[in-house]
Amino acid sequence: MRYSLLLLLLIALCKAEPVTPLPKNVPVNADKAALGKALFFDPILSRDGTVSCASCHDIFSGGDDGKKVSVGINNQKGTINAPTVLNAIFNFRQFWDGRARDLAEQAAGPIENPVEMGNSFPSLIRTLKNSHYKAKFAKIYKEGITKATITDAIAEFEKTLITPDSPFDRYLRGDKSAITQKQKEGYALFKSKGCIACHHGRNVGGNMYNKFGIILSIDDDNLGRYNVTNNPSDKHFFKVPSLRNVTKTAPYFHNGSISDLREAVYFMAKHQIGRPITDTEVSKIVAFLHALDGDIPQSMQE
Repeated sequence: MRYSLLLLLLIALCKAEPVTPLPKNVPVNADKAALGKALFFDPILSRDGTVSCASCHDIFSGGDDGKKVSVGINNQKGTINAPTVLNAIFNFRQFWDGRARDLAEQAAGPIENPVEMGNSFPSLIRTLKNSHYKAKFAKIYKEGITKATITDAIAEFEKTLITPDSPFDRYLRGDKSAITQKQKEGYALFKSKGCIACHHGRNVGGNMYNKFGIILSIDDDNLGRYNVTNNPSDKHFFKVPSLRNVTKTAPYFHNGSISDLREAVYFMAKHQIGRPITDTEVSKIVAFLHALDGDIPQSMQE
């Protein structure tokens, strides 16, 4: 997964498009998703009742919080940029360092993180059992309120947070007028410059790890995947983020170090792929990235 040049060659040899459209829906248990939606927006999950999942993941504005690092209970600042929750179901792992295998495992992390929600599951379960949630869980889960059922419900809701009808999805499905000529040229550059080596597939990313600073090393205290594996070869490797709705998710990268999308494209060209790039080319690539913007998920319009 790390050999970007080889991957680029394989993609170039493949006749199919390296980016595929998102499915228009995914199988979801509606009752569980409705419960998960209520929990997602409820600060009852946090120890002091001040922070909800939505505090760091604004579904109406890109699925993140627009901050360099997120703020948890007692105004504590985290150490990493909150990734978008939109289309997270299509990521091969969750969190920047990939420590969670799926959405349910990811949902458990912030609840017990002392800087984020600062709670514990035994405490949260007691709180929920003394609230209106007791009856809601009883209707859906025979085991009632447990760590597994809490995270399962939240994960089921997060499955609904997809944005499958972007202009680029419509283009890939055959509507050649769905994007502009400039965006088409931007997509061609996105492929020819090598961006596609890491940002491919239906989520335009989210399906591999890669090193932050391949061509030019970057001074970064976060060791990424190494924090999970303790393998020296994993230092500074992170999950490649999805570029869907990327125009709405500034600031960029795991450290939130760049707030302007054009600047982020320049940065990647220099540090990740080592290719010269002109202002005109950057403008076209940014235009293409705008074509990846989808509508607010249907589950949030109901």
